[in-house]
Amino acid sequence: MRLNGLTHPWVFGVLCGVASSAVIAASSGQDSAREEIATQAKALEPSLLETRRDIHAHPELGNTETRTAELVAKQLRDLGLEVKTGVARTGVVAILKGALPGPTVALRADMDALPVKEVADLPFASKAKGTYLGKEVDVMHACGHDAHTAILLSTAKILTGMRDRLPGTVVFYFQPAEEGPSDFIPDGKNTWGAKMMVQEGVMKAPKPDAVFGLHVWAGVPAGQIAYRPGPTLASSDDLRIKILGKQTHAGRPWDGIDPITVGAQTIVGLQTVVSRRTDISSFPSVVSIGTINGGTRYNIIPESVDMTGTIRSYDYGIRQKLHADVRQTVEKIAESGGAKAEVTIIEKYDPTINNPELTEKMLPSLRWAAKDDVVQGPLVGGAEDFSFYAKEAPGLFVFLGVTPRDQDMSKAAPNHNPGFFVDESALVVGVRTLASLATDYLYTHPPQ
Repeated sequence: MRLNGLTHPWVFGVLCGVASSAVIAASSGQDSAREEIATQAKALEPSLLETRRDIHAHPELGNTETRTAELVAKQLRDLGLEVKTGVARTGVVAILKGALPGPTVALRADMDALPVKEVADLPFASKAKGTYLGKEVDVMHACGHDAHTAILLSTAKILTGMRDRLPGTVVFYFQPAEEGPSDFIPDGKNTWGAKMMVQEGVMKAPKPDAVFGLHVWAGVPAGQIAYRPGPTLASSDDLRIKILGKQTHAGRPWDGIDPITVGAQTIVGLQTVVSRRTDISSFPSVVSIGTINGGTRYNIIPESVDMTGTIRSYDYGIRQKLHADVRQTVEKIAESGGAKAEVTIIEKYDPTINNPELTEKMLPSLRWAAKDDVVQGPLVGGAEDFSFYAKEAPGLFVFLGVTPRDQDMSKAAPNHNPGFFVDESALVVGVRTLASLATDYLYTHPPQ
């Protein structure tokens, strides 16, 4: 009601009272949810560790996570959730609909392992084998995806127990192939797990208003949470170069075109792409060559040389400029030596960018979950395909420390190392983190 263009004081007071009541109700529900999360996370810790150890002892490479997916689907169905399997080949999606109206949040875990041989002497250490790029390899959860899966399953159990007073919907993504497909074909047509999940529509029905994920991390004290607003992890693009020369006797190099010499010049030239042609005042970038292959005999200049490497950046504009500069540098150096160059750049992961506003709003949730042991972390040179979810909805991706606190953090075996170790005391913090991020968001974002 408006009188003479102004809201009547009595009406204004009523409206303020309604708004205040809504805020108080949301705060009360949020506090109650946190109490239950803390209690249930502690109660579920034995089953959390049992699930993590089971998955750790039976690791599976990207797009072969059939046993893990079956375990996940069974536990989710036992909770009475709506479950879909076979998503992006071996992924699992579950939907929890709260009894009250509200927004939708998505929580993500990845399930795949790595072609790494475990060295730790644990009763549940992996002895598994798998096929990677056509070869038999040892397989290990050397990046903690077993922990991610177990954490999200426990989170699903807690939130399902709160269904009757949950305002909104929670979608659980159990994703395959974050590390890439084990049957990778070097033709640029491979699709990583998250990208395929998005392409298959997991973020459309229902469409989340926010998406959250976490990653266990070595070199960070167990139970500590590290976060960063804005760009957090790098993009990752495969660089493949073929230098085409002309084969000849090594004693008569003038009769041919030496692709090895051109290749050496190319490697040196590529170092100037970042150091002289890229504005690194805002974000760093990396262009690295990891392999060189060419030649069959000491006295033969070969026909060609193949090189592979990686391009990494934190900004979409810088990323595209890097691609153009790399192509030009390689092609012109080859041309100057009379050779030809074929440059292939395969875009794999986008940069992972945490929504700044969402990050700020959810900081209290992180502080509660980790009992105020929260720090702002540095840029990470690794890459994560969580980035594809965060392009579709505001996202927040955080790191959970898993290195025992009595160890020297600088000497901890890093992720992807055969000695990678998870201090399991941190996992309950991960459950509190995902559960509180979900419930805090639902209670503080009423339906429109």
